[in-house]
Amino acid sequence: MASFSDFGNDLYTGKRSIDFIGRRKLWYLISAILILIAIVGPFVRGGFEFGIEFRGGSEFTVSQVSTLDQNLASDAVEEVEAGGTVRVSTLGQDAVRVQTDELDDEQAAAVQEALATAYDVPTSDVTVSFIGATWGADITGQAIRGLVIFLVLVAIFMAIYFRTWKMAAAALISLVHDLIITAGVFGITGLEITPAAVIGFLTILGYSLYDTVVVFDKIRENTEALGERGTQTFGEMVNLAVNQTLVRSINTSVVAALPVASILIIGSFVLGASTLRDISLALLIGIIVGTYSTIFVAAPLYVQFRQGEAKIKKHDAAVLTDRERASKATVTA
Repeated sequence: MASFSDFGNDLYTGKRSIDFIGRRKLWYLISAILILIAIVGPFVRGGFEFGIEFRGGSEFTVSQVSTLDQNLASDAVEEVEAGGTVRVSTLGQDAVRVQTDELDDEQAAAVQEALATAYDVPTSDVTVSFIGATWGADITGQAIRGLVIFLVLVAIFMAIYFRTWKMAAAALISLVHDLIITAGVFGITGLEITPAAVIGFLTILGYSLYDTVVVFDKIRENTEALGERGTQTFGEMVNLAVNQTLVRSINTSVVAALPVASILIIGSFVLGASTLRDISLALLIGIIVGTYSTIFVAAPLYVQFRQGEAKIKKHDAAVLTDRERASKATVTA
């Protein structure tokens, strides 16, 4: 039985080939369906859940509790502040976090007392913090600005490094593809989008960009002789480059995903640390989606953008003409 290394070697030499470019319409359809689900799904469910850092509100942390029953917190808040949004989560093995809409001092004191009574702890074990809506709006604005600046810098870097805006455009579309799907998973599952999750989003964009640059660098190497008499069309050159970097992309993704998955499991189920959960989940989804988009979106899009160029058409026509002549010569012989 052939080993995985033999399979990778066959892909690199061209002995075997997966037709990523020729079947690009199928990949586009799959991506379009995923993006549609990612956009529509959260709103069907009721919209995105933003953390208190973005929407503002009051937060209570009950420490040294003997039970992690979240219903006790919900009931205690409802008794004091009927109505409004109440989110309850656990922190580790002995603490409960309660988030509500913004409360005034009197309401906050009443909720603090009710929580202390519900969990049978001193009032001093219930800490209270406030995050104003203005501060939340400022954080949201900074996150959006950071994302826009990142994408602009990526476009400039790609255009300069590869000396073509078409590679930059393909890479940017791939990055936006990753961001939409990752955010969509958060929205569909009802997980809160927190600053930690936003950091994860930006980090996976960097990872996806790294993977795309590796593949595009191989594409540039394979297409340097474009215009000279050759045996491959432009699309076939690009497809070979994707096949040659496929094993590397898979190995890199697996190596990156394993520790992130470990952090997600340990952070969520062992330590109960929501910050670790948010950032590791964003990273895990992004690594998987980023690897997919590099292979199935970015490279095919680059071919799509360039296939109408006169130079490409001339080269492909010459290659196909040579093949036809060779085929007729073989039949005649």
